[in-house]
Amino acid sequence: MKTLFCYVIKDMKRIVYNNRGIALIVVILMVSVIVGLTVELNRATRDELYSAANLSDGIRLYYIAKSGFYGGEALLVQDANNFDALTEDWAKMELISQQSEAYFRQGSFLVRIEDETGKIPINKLISGKDYNIQVKGLLERLLGLPEFKLEQGKVNEIIDSIKDWLDGDDEVTGGGAENSYYRTLGKAYSCKNGLLDCMDELLMIKGVSEALYFGTKETPALKDFLTLYGEGTININTAPRLVLRALSADISAGHAEQMDEYRRTEGKDLADVNWYRKIPGLSTINMSYGLLSVKSSYFTVISMGILGKMKETVTGAVKKGQERGAAELLSWNVE
Repeated sequence: MKTLFCYVIKDMKRIVYNNRGIALIVVILMVSVIVGLTVELNRATRDELYSAANLSDGIRLYYIAKSGFYGGEALLVQDANNFDALTEDWAKMELISQQSEAYFRQGSFLVRIEDETGKIPINKLISGKDYNIQVKGLLERLLGLPEFKLEQGKVNEIIDSIKDWLDGDDEVTGGGAENSYYRTLGKAYSCKNGLLDCMDELLMIKGVSEALYFGTKETPALKDFLTLYGEGTININTAPRLVLRALSADISAGHAEQMDEYRRTEGKDLADVNWYRKIPGLSTINMSYGLLSVKSSYFTVISMGILGKMKETVTGAVKKGQERGAAELLSWNVE
């Protein structure tokens, strides 16, 4: 009996010992779960905080960029001169941009304004279903410049293809292309037979390669000299040098450089469309009637917001109204 009692006591001690081991394991498991949950909660909380901070910074960045845009637009619509030129405040937005850090506790903007009337209005290439001879001539001379490195046959093909894309019929013009061409491509699509809605549509047109459109280290970007806007005239006060050369076959690279220098520094008569005649060698050159202007209505405002390493750009096309202070927003893009 005494021996049996001793065995019972030993078994009870073993059970207690085993229970203690199980309890320790349970405690360790619970601590592990709690630690894991704590780490996950901490990570999730940090992610939410970072997301909230990024969202806040993103909103702030967007409105910084918009502030720059509206500042540029305000300069444009308050301009009451009877001409538009590169000597005016709207063309010197870098000066305002340099001071933009003072407008915000954090962040700044960089703004530039481009005069669309200084570029060739590509949608004006056609008049009805036929060529607009004046704009066609501009485009021929531009693409024929040595800088683009295009043969005359390629120039003709590109221009004919652009016309076919714009006009409303399905008749192929010269070396151009209509549905019979586009529907046989690897990724087939239809010829638009309508005006361009965005400049990038040019990349869909036969002959317009990415190298031509965006430019390369050796060649300029075609997109920099064309516009969707305008009435068909070119503002001689703001046109890029290559567009100046496209105004006449008689205008050389040297002439264009002299014209650019005159209108930026010496020109006191930029309200007169014939000021270019004061440039040596250009006094007897005649441009097409009604081709030139000195006043612009269409501009593009590009504003980049900067906040630390974050950047966001807003771009808008603006049409100045007839009355001072009036403007119409034609397009808006955020990148």
